[in-house]
Amino acid sequence: MNRRLTLRLGMIAMLAAFASPVVFPQFASPSAGAAPGSAFSIPQDQLLQPDALNRLLREAGAEKPLVLQVGSHVLFAEAHIPGAEYAGQGSLPAGIQQLQNRVSALSRKKLIVLYCGCCPWNRCPNVGPAFAKLREIGFSNVKVLYLADNFGANWVEKGYAVEKGR
Repeated sequence: MNRRLTLRLGMIAMLAAFASPVVFPQFASPSAGAAPGSAFSIPQDQLLQPDALNRLLREAGAEKPLVLQVGSHVLFAEAHIPGAEYAGQGSLPAGIQQLQNRVSALSRKKLIVLYCGCCPWNRCPNVGPAFAKLREIGFSNVKVLYLADNFGANWVEKGYAVEKGR
């Protein structure tokens, strides 16, 4: 079943990547000179590897982060990290507004983990703008889940838990 889900998520991710109104150039590696709003503009110390987030979510007694998916709603409905919330597509003004609305009442120190998973990291149009907006409005504890290929390959295929719907 995970193989079928991974294939469907891969197809959805490809469609989302090509349908996105924002396309960023590919970069060889993260750098200070990365285009503003690109995934590569996110400092490496703000990235969270999938295995680290999986452990954090399973840790007993630990305060859980708010996990927000900022990619395609179709991808979110197909499969997402358990407990994650859809917060709007980060590459769209309406998505950024939805994200701002969701976090407006939170402490600016709340641990928030953003992720997309629509396409390879070097082409993701969503996490960079979402991360930049949260930092701009004062959130100091924001991490971004580093999905090198896409959600299917870097989360589902690793056997980490998923939820469907919403």
